[in-house]
Amino acid sequence: MKRIFYLTLGFIGLVLGAIGAVVPLLPAFPFLLLALFGFARSSQRLHDWFIGTKLYKDNLESFVAGKGMSKQAKIRIMVVVTLLMAIGFAMMHKVLIGQIVLSIVWIFHIIYFVFGIKTISD
Repeated sequence: MKRIFYLTLGFIGLVLGAIGAVVPLLPAFPFLLLALFGFARSSQRLHDWFIGTKLYKDNLESFVAGKGMSKQAKIRIMVVVTLLMAIGFAMMHKVLIGQIVLSIVWIFHIIYFVFGIKTISD
């Protein structure tokens, strides 16, 4: 049962990550990490296949290896998250505590991406 759950998680992450690699507003990175996690827990053969794909190599390989992320990838992720959080912020115009929490999460997100993840040259 666990294997089927992780396999399903991997395929959902793969599909959403592939869409996110093409569609500008959907970030590919977190979904591809989800696919990597799901495939690693469910099937060695699928995991090996996934880490051999161009999608993995272009988006995750350097991050998983501990080298960091490209400046372009970091900026793309920060812009998408900022836009999505801004929409949430605007929708919570009557919920002050919600806006405060969202603002704090956004600030820590930016700090983490700027200072917590190494920037590598392309």
